[in-house]
Formats: sequence, structure tokens, C-alpha cells
Amino acid sequence: MTTTVPESGTRAVLKSSSGAARGPRRRTGRIRRVGLPYLLLLPALLLELLVHLVPMVIGIAMSFKQLTQFFIRDWSSAPWSGFDNYRLSVDFDGPVGEALLHSFLVTCGYTLLSVGLCWLLGTAAAICMQDTFRGRGLLRTVFLVPYALPVYAAVITWAFMFQHDNGAVNRILHDQLHLTGRPSFWLIGDNSFYALLIVSVWKGWPFAFLIVMAGLQNIPGELYEAAALDGAGMWQQIRRITLPSLRPVNQVLVLVLFLWTFNDFNTPYVLFGKAAPEAADLISIHIYQSSFVTWNFGTGSAMSVLLLLFLLVVTGAYLLFTSRGRKTADV
Repeated sequence: MTTTVPESGTRAVLKSSSGAARGPRRRTGRIRRVGLPYLLLLPALLLELLVHLVPMVIGIAMSFKQLTQFFIRDWSSAPWSGFDNYRLSVDFDGPVGEALLHSFLVTCGYTLLSVGLCWLLGTAAAICMQDTFRGRGLLRTVFLVPYALPVYAAVITWAFMFQHDNGAVNRILHDQLHLTGRPSFWLIGDNSFYALLIVSVWKGWPFAFLIVMAGLQNIPGELYEAAALDGAGMWQQIRRITLPSLRPVNQVLVLVLFLWTFNDFNTPYVLFGKAAPEAADLISIHIYQSSFVTWNFGTGSAMSVLLLLFLLVVTGAYLLFTSRGRKTADV
């Protein structure tokens, strides 16, 4: 005796079986799609952990210890000091705190001038390079040379140019142009601040030029044509069209330049060595001297943590201020 299954029932059984088989496959494929990005990011996260986060945690732990040259072989055996290193660093009436405050103020002035000049020169050069003319590609390449050169090679070259007796700067200013009464000392004294600022602006403004030039490519040319038809001059076009359109780019650019310049260590170290002049005593060099010259790693670590907190607060306030300004402009 045979039984027959209706055709509709057979189709339902086949669909249910195929759906049951397809369900795990869909889940597996979804898991792979969701987990693949994290799997690809895992090597970078591990490298970031080893290069930045682990030394940062160790540095914070060192700031709570009396870690001097007597405990270099086994720094974990250094006695616990609590917040003594921080109190010593922020005691502006004492010699350590007073020197740190002076270095902080010098760094603030240096950063504001360097970032402002880098942005001004980079923006001006990028705007000038927007028009098509013969040799524009060559000029763009020449402008980017300081940014492409290795930092050490460029700063060492500037150090030779700032030499008192046979440097190119004194030869041009004193011997040829007769702008100074006598050759100046650029690497010591008050002039060291201006020498450091010149080198910083020279190697930093091409980055601003590159970023602003890329941002200008997104501004439609029809806006300038319409403004020209309405009688707007060059300065009005820059004020009403160029600068407002570059606001998002400039917000990121200024923040990056600020962080790079405030933390700059290579430029003053190569230019002046381990002992920077008082006028050019940036906080990065000051922390280095407190740690590796006086062998007081606990105090140096506390200064580094204070610098980190300051940069975090400034960055957070800047991002909050710019985001509010962007929302207000959108409304």
C-alpha cells in the first residue's frame, strides 16, 4: 500500500529544510562580516598598546615613586612618594616649579607664534597657487621640500647657518646687507628663541600649505565667478568664500599643528643639544633635562603626566568650542 504526499506538502518540506540549512550559513556570514574589521584592526591595536599605552602606564606609575639614579637597576624597588613629585612640580615658589612655569610660558608663546605663522604662510601660498600659471607645479614641489626633508638633516643645516663666525645668516645680514652692527649669536641668549621659531616655521608651514591646498580643491569655482560678477574683489572673495569654506579644514589643521609644536622635541634638541638656552627652554627639553640629566625620573614623569593632562584639557575644550561653533553656523 503506497501513500502519496501532496505536491504542496513536498515543497513546504523542501523549503523548511533549505531554510534551516541556510540559517546557520547566514549567521556565520554575518559574524564574519562583523568580526573581520576588528580582526584586521587587531595588529594595529596591539602595536598601539605596546608602543604607547604600556609606556604611558609605566610613566604614570613612575611619577608616584622617588625614582633617582640610585634605583636605575631596579626601578620597582624605588620608594613610593605619592603626590610629592606633583607638589614639587606645581610649587611655583620653589626652584623646580618656577623653572617649569618659565618653560611652560616659553612653550606657549613659541607655539602660538609658530602655529599662527605656519597657518598664515601656508594659507597665503595655497591661495596664490590656485591660479594656473607657468611653473606652478615646480613651485608646489619646491614649497614641499622642507616638509619632505628629514628633521635631523634640516635642523643640523640650520644650526650651521646660525653659527656666529661663518654662518650664512650672519654673512647675509651683517656682511652683505649691513642690517646689524655686528654678527649676532643665534644659538645662545635671547636670539635663540627667534632661531628656534624660524626653524619651526620653515619646516612646519609646508604642511599647512598642503592641507589648505587640498581643502581649496573642494570649493566650487562657480562661487568665485558669481562673486566676481557681483563686483567682489579678491579680498572680499577670500573673506566671504575661501575662509568660511576652509573652516572645517582649518579646525583640524590648527589642532594638529598645536599638538605637534607644543610637543616638539627634535627641533630644540638638535639645534641646541641637551642644554637649551633659557629663552628657548621648551617644556619637552625641560622634561628631558629633569629626567635624563639630573637623573630624577620621578619628577620628570610627573611633569610628563601634567603635560598630558594639559594637552587633553586644551584639546577637549577646543573640540567642544569648534563643534558648538559649527552647529551655530549650520543653524
